[in-house]
Amino acid sequence: MEYGDERDPKMREFLERIAPYNNAKNITKPLFVIAGKNDPRVPSSESEQMVQMVRQNGTPVWWLLGKNEGHGFRKKQNIDYQFYATVMFVQEYLMK
Repeated sequence: MEYGDERDPKMREFLERIAPYNNAKNITKPLFVIAGKNDPRVPSSESEQMVQMVRQNGTPVWWLLGKNEGHGFRKKQNIDYQFYATVMFVQEYLMK
């Protein structure tokens, strides 16, 4: 309901057209996916599907899965890890 009623054929067509997974083939730049294993909004399995699909394109993908996190990292240890991993990703792909 937040994005539209998928029972409406026009809305369903629109949602399918903009769905990230359906557009994964267009991702050609390095991607960093961060997900929580216990996320109630976006199941980690969907993040894993996206990672696999983009990797099939030959695009570099980093995937950070917080096994004890939900939607957004909250634990300091994980927040710190995410921060330093992000720094490494930026150094690898944006600063060379």
